[in-house]
Amino acid sequence: MRGNENKKKSSILYPHPGLLPEGEGADADKSTELTSNKARSLQLITGIQRNNMSHQSDLISTDIDAYLAQHERKELLRFLTCGNVDDGKSTLIGRLLHDSKMIYEDQLAAVQADSVKSGTTGAGKIDLALLVDGLQAEREQGITIDVAYRYFSTSTRKFIIADTPGHEQYTRNMATGASTCDLAIILIDARYGVQTQTKRHSFIASLLGIQHIIVAVNKMDLIDYSEATFNKIKQDYLRFTDTLDIHDICFIPMSALDGDNVVNRSENMPWFIGEPLMEALNNVEIANDHNFNDARFPVQYVNRPNLDFRGFCGTVASGIFRKGDQITALPSGKSSKIKAIVTYDGDLDEAFPPMAVTLTLEDEIDISRGDMLIGAEKLSATVADK
Repeated sequence: MRGNENKKKSSILYPHPGLLPEGEGADADKSTELTSNKARSLQLITGIQRNNMSHQSDLISTDIDAYLAQHERKELLRFLTCGNVDDGKSTLIGRLLHDSKMIYEDQLAAVQADSVKSGTTGAGKIDLALLVDGLQAEREQGITIDVAYRYFSTSTRKFIIADTPGHEQYTRNMATGASTCDLAIILIDARYGVQTQTKRHSFIASLLGIQHIIVAVNKMDLIDYSEATFNKIKQDYLRFTDTLDIHDICFIPMSALDGDNVVNRSENMPWFIGEPLMEALNNVEIANDHNFNDARFPVQYVNRPNLDFRGFCGTVASGIFRKGDQITALPSGKSSKIKAIVTYDGDLDEAFPPMAVTLTLEDEIDISRGDMLIGAEKLSATVADK
């Protein structure tokens, strides 16, 4: 019975240092749980954390509407981490979240406890990969299996991270995570250089149209921060990517475990004059990446609320769609004209990437989820390419 009480106490979350329990016994437990729950609610409202996790906590507490409006205007960057197994992808994301103060106090405490149990990082170090690898099988094997998404923001940009697996048999999961990304971080273990999965993931990123690649040469601490080794890996990777359609590649030497060149510049590599990873993510220009020539609209949902309306919902992938434009549905090949471009705020005259809209057509043609609507003038070129 006493063991159960101790277990109950250990599960209580203390997100703020001033809310630690002072009493003992059942009453103290209940009081502590209540206080902790109140503190968690207060955190969600005001953004107050022990480690100053929220970089805009003052604005949240004084004017939540202003904060939300400011947050809405931030540019969104979707990126993924990929590369060979055990190159440090999950650890890198954990380090990004940790050093940018995007981790709750109870999360950090839980990861510290799990790090001691697993013993994967040595005494005194936290296994930050546990922040991302949530499946039991992932923690037992020390690998990533499924795609894990994490979210954080800085003062200028919002981020959605996709942590993808490195094992060859889970390559399909990597492709899924990459399908919506604007940028890919390719991790390379500095001890082993460019591997088969490094090339495979780079090829998939290129195939999916990702134009920005950051090559993170990780675990530099294990090779004594050798500039010569970093330069050799850089040359090997550039030699491989000569045949790929990637226009923006940058290289960053780092140690995700120790935090070198992740959020803060490393003192161990004074020879590197480039940006640390966080600065590179904040500064990369993605606004001009959209293709406004080839009209492509994948249908995500057929909206038919009544007999008088049938609309096709989705996000414009590329090109510009205008009211009255001739379109062709694939794979059926049937054509029609755009009758209206419908949004929550009213009808539009045109839609372009990355707008989410509903298209209605002048003709009743069979279109289902997964079909592609393209500009009719592009059909002949598309068929010829195949």
